[in-house]
Amino acid sequence: MTDDLIRPARPEDAPGVVALRALVHPYLVRGVESTRRMIAQPPPGEDWAAWVAEVDGQVVGWVSAYRNTQTSTAGVGEVATLHVHPAHRLRGIGTALLDAALDHLRLLDVKRLLTWSQPGSLAFARRHGFTPSRELRYSALDLQPAPPMPEPPPGVRLLSAAEVDPRRIHRVDAEASLDEPGDVPTDALGYDIWHHEVWENVGLDRAASTLVEVDGTLATVSLVKRDGDRMWSDFTGTVPAHRGRGLARLAKQAALHRAATSGVRTAYTSNDEANGPMLAINARLGYRPVGSQWSCLRDLD
Repeated sequence: MTDDLIRPARPEDAPGVVALRALVHPYLVRGVESTRRMIAQPPPGEDWAAWVAEVDGQVVGWVSAYRNTQTSTAGVGEVATLHVHPAHRLRGIGTALLDAALDHLRLLDVKRLLTWSQPGSLAFARRHGFTPSRELRYSALDLQPAPPMPEPPPGVRLLSAAEVDPRRIHRVDAEASLDEPGDVPTDALGYDIWHHEVWENVGLDRAASTLVEVDGTLATVSLVKRDGDRMWSDFTGTVPAHRGRGLARLAKQAALHRAATSGVRTAYTSNDEANGPMLAINARLGYRPVGSQWSCLRDLD
């Protein structure tokens, strides 16, 4: 293994990055154009950067690193989706990618570091000073045949994201995610980064993404990101004042119906194992577990 295999990611790497991700993380959904834009136009304020490992012209490894700007907790950085092609493991590529990410985060004065690891890679994480913290479950749902469109109760309307001002959607997303289980709170989700990462994401299916309106007030959001006939439930949540009425399930089922009738065949999602209400909703909708990862933490000196 030599350092010259590791280089900053370029937009033209997107097809190779997506192919590698599909092999190692088949339950993740991010298409080529979305990945190309992510590399070319990183989110504002995060100091986001990414690296690939290249062998004989093929992308065999990937990692990104950035400052977490969506939490009020100071000094948090993240190393995201570090993975190496199975045929190129045990050659030091993963360590070289991690070193590049850590060097970048040190320049940002990051003090606390968060990453994710598949169960089979926890030994690697521990060797590099990370401590496993929380389990994240990945689940899949076959959308053929399409689930039925739910009938909302009186006073409740189902709207597509295409019909709603994005600032209103952001407010619901930000408020509903305040108590989302995790190692750090998502309590500083600003509009600018949300607009870039969510609303302007080329994979966002605005027609399938669904809002629930109760007596004229938006209460619930279920966002859909799509790549061909696969979709990712990016976030489903209800603001606290409207919880306990089945609105999250209503929104998610409507989003799944809309996605299925436009050609999506498989839906994927993820949930913290402590998120009992959302896991129960997904189970009732028919999702099945297909994988897991662990969040892992360490200090960065």
